[in-house]
Amino acid sequence: MSAHNTPNEQEPSRVPDLGTLMVDTGHGNRTGEFRGLSGPYWSLRPVNGGSEWEAVPGEVRPPTPAERLTAENARINIRSRKGLAW
Repeated sequence: MSAHNTPNEQEPSRVPDLGTLMVDTGHGNRTGEFRGLSGPYWSLRPVNGGSEWEAVPGEVRPPTPAERLTAENARINIRSRKGLAW
């Protein structure tokens, strides 16, 4: 196997829609919203706010149902703390 065939260099077949929840396995399984492209990287942002980070596309995957539920709860909780309405 050559260095060019490593899984980290393989990009997923399609770029997600803006706001799609994704899990970055290259950064400790952090869950974030897809915010766009940054050169060869994907920009993700924590669901509860904060700074975006860059992720290698081959190290990003969709969340499991449990990860999605946790992220949605975090999103609802932060909106509640800030007094934001849906």
